[in-house]
Amino acid sequence: MNGLREMVERREAELLAPCAARSAESLGRAHPEAEHPMRSAFQRDRDRIIHTTAFRRLEYKTQVFVNHEGDHFRTRLTHTVEVSQIARSIARALRLNEELAEAVALGHDLGHPPFGHAGEKVLDGLMQGHGGFEHNLQALRIVERLERRYPRFPGLNLTWETREGIIKYIGRYEGPMPPGLSNGTAPSLEAQVVDAADEIAYNNHDLDDGLSSRLFTPEEAAGCALWGEHYLAARKDFPGASPREIKHETIRRIINAQVTDLILATQKRVQELGIGSVADVRRRGHGCAAFSPGMGERNQELKRFLMERMYRNERVIRLEASARQVLTDLFRAYLEDPARLPPHVARREEADGRPRMACDYVAGMTDRYAYQQHSRLFGSHLVPGN
Repeated sequence: MNGLREMVERREAELLAPCAARSAESLGRAHPEAEHPMRSAFQRDRDRIIHTTAFRRLEYKTQVFVNHEGDHFRTRLTHTVEVSQIARSIARALRLNEELAEAVALGHDLGHPPFGHAGEKVLDGLMQGHGGFEHNLQALRIVERLERRYPRFPGLNLTWETREGIIKYIGRYEGPMPPGLSNGTAPSLEAQVVDAADEIAYNNHDLDDGLSSRLFTPEEAAGCALWGEHYLAARKDFPGASPREIKHETIRRIINAQVTDLILATQKRVQELGIGSVADVRRRGHGCAAFSPGMGERNQELKRFLMERMYRNERVIRLEASARQVLTDLFRAYLEDPARLPPHVARREEADGRPRMACDYVAGMTDRYAYQQHSRLFGSHLVPGN
């Protein structure tokens, strides 16, 4: 069994595409460690992420609907699992490194604060003048500093490739980069695949949750070509199926169509750009893993529909007002009196400054814990039943 890692590395060398990342060629970790005898470097990264406190907290962090609104709506954790599954399927078809894609996918949302993108917007506003707040940078901060699981080093000591993927899985990020990372190069194809898988996952599960919550009807969504085409085909193929079954069949078909299009379009771009190595990807591979122009237009149409009918819905907008009050009150309370923080958090003030220390603590909260802390400090009862 001692040669198992070497066997995995040989299989990567034999089976992966020339433009795929290989664990044996990793740029390594910030803190030197001996290689594991049975797991590749990227497998260890994946396993370390799964065992973090930040990963477990995703179960009670908002995707679109707050946890108390229903047991069947997506959470940040279920979203992450869906992204990981889609990313692995795409990576396998493109002969990319599945373990690296999976590690990036599992780590990509670790930095999301409570209350979804509404919470991120609030914290970014509160941190103006103190470095702002951006969830990808926060995810990197978590895996590099905030998780304390190992006595020999802070964070998880992930490989350079996984860390780079976590911050650059969104190729559109143009903000300042942490030391050792650069906006001047394209992300790995594995990181680009995670970016695409993220979009496929949230568009389709938000369709599912929007329909389940009756924010819009299947007929209203049929104005979007992507939904309309597959919805009508599913009804024709299964005339006796229930509306629930038709909904799931339609979403299954949309995901399959988007994944297939992405694979074929990416293969075409790799060939046209003459990408034959990881170095080629970094030099000229921006936007390589992406939909064809036609699918891209249909995907944008679907996003516009969801923005109008779901994300701007009154129920969702009410969340923003609640998030603003809860997070603002908590942040200011901890800023004014750090004694309210747990001792292990308060000890970081000297190294990180009081605003960042307070922000880290609030950002790490689940929706439920944020409401509980707000109730404890301010006597509020903002959640039904609490």
